[in-house]
Amino acid sequence: MQAIIPVAGAGTRLRPLTYTQPKVLIAVAGKPILSYIIDNLKKNGVTRFVFVVGYLGEKIREFVQKNYADLDVHFVEQESRDGLGHAIFCAKDLVNMNDELVIQLGDTILEADFKGITSMPNSTLCVKKVEDPRTFGVAELDEDGWILNLVEKPMIPKSNMALVGFYYIKETQKLFDALYQNISENKRINNEFYLTDGLQRMLAEGVKFKSYKVEHWFDVGKKDILLETNEILLKRSNDISQKDRKLHNSIVIEPCFIAKNAVIRNSIIGPFVTVGENAELNYSIIKNSIIGNFTRLENVVLNKSLIGSDSMITGLSQSLNIGDNTEIDLRGEK
Repeated sequence: MQAIIPVAGAGTRLRPLTYTQPKVLIAVAGKPILSYIIDNLKKNGVTRFVFVVGYLGEKIREFVQKNYADLDVHFVEQESRDGLGHAIFCAKDLVNMNDELVIQLGDTILEADFKGITSMPNSTLCVKKVEDPRTFGVAELDEDGWILNLVEKPMIPKSNMALVGFYYIKETQKLFDALYQNISENKRINNEFYLTDGLQRMLAEGVKFKSYKVEHWFDVGKKDILLETNEILLKRSNDISQKDRKLHNSIVIEPCFIAKNAVIRNSIIGPFVTVGENAELNYSIIKNSIIGNFTRLENVVLNKSLIGSDSMITGLSQSLNIGDNTEIDLRGEK
């Protein structure tokens, strides 16, 4: 089975963190978002991976090649930001049109019976009920869960069932034919070619789609959801009681993930904190936060914060969203 993972987005909702780091490489519960996706797909039978890259694509390529050298991986660049439908179409030359296809968005972590989904006789789209469906692709369903209609970001939604970024497609050739037709006809909405519109064209041409309702879905493109995901995954982790942590006169309130070569001195860490590689924390109190690699914190009190890599912060008590390569000193003049 093959998979397309589109990771070409600029991650604007997580700026400034994503100015120098792709959002899919942000660590959640000690593991990059992209690793959760790859590991899960690999475990469930995907043997060929196609990554659609764009913004900071070289970092994604380097990460995948370094950490997944055993996989059959391929990369294609989306040179223009023309939407998700266009991103998927960019992968056309790397896809086997006679094989079933999984598409999973690179900023989506979800929990579902993937083996059950990919063993279904029909193409299947994962959905979840949301409070405000106007910012999502929306599926209208019948009583048996068959999809009747698909609309992207409807102004007046007829359903509250949102597409959650996992698509199982059996008619791969028909999907790419539909995307080709939309692009040829310049069928844009908000200047983008939507994947939802390609699926709707398939539906109109007689392809049947079944829905699958997921229990847990994390769209990790926003700070609050990213931190919530970090908390939930830390609670479920089997590797939070690390024995080789470098702690000096410090307390860790579980659950936390602290990289093996991070150094914690005179601090209270947790709960729900991820600390990256080679980070150094001294005289600090940190909870509900993600701290990047090679970051130094001193005399800091943080809650619900994202701190990028290679940053330095001294003397602060706030909630922050700090990008990479940042230095902040709020101690004031002495």
